[in-house]
Amino acid sequence: MSKAEARQQAESLLVQMRLKGIHNCYPNEISSGMSRRVEIARAMMNDPKVLLMDEPYRGTDALTKTVMHKHLLDVYDASKKTIFFITHDLEEAIFLGDRVYVMTTRPGQIKKVIHIDMPRPRDFRILSSEHYRKLKLEAIEAVHEEAKKAFEAGERELA
Repeated sequence: MSKAEARQQAESLLVQMRLKGIHNCYPNEISSGMSRRVEIARAMMNDPKVLLMDEPYRGTDALTKTVMHKHLLDVYDASKKTIFFITHDLEEAIFLGDRVYVMTTRPGQIKKVIHIDMPRPRDFRILSSEHYRKLKLEAIEAVHEEAKKAFEAGERELA
């Protein structure tokens, strides 16, 4: 695309991410939540088929994380892009996903696939539903089993 088209696409994505007017800001002039939304906009710039997000909200406070979840759901609802989201946060995985893959301890393999059959668009109210609670319990049980195996084997997470 031309430079003008790229600028127009970038500005459109910034508006979609509710970041209108920050295009002249330096990274240290925006909050961490805004910075994460800029990262998503930048990734969407080339119209990818799949958006890979590896622990994108690590180190963010609970309030920022909730706002970011809403933004990501909005991006998904608007684009219908496949988002491959890697997280250790089960609540986050269930709230955002359509499928949650629980991995085994080393060697990492798929242990269980949990189909998240909650309607879209989603909002925070589903977090208090009985169905959400059951899905979370299913995920916790699968993860706990693997955590116990890892502990017994003396494994630790490598940096």
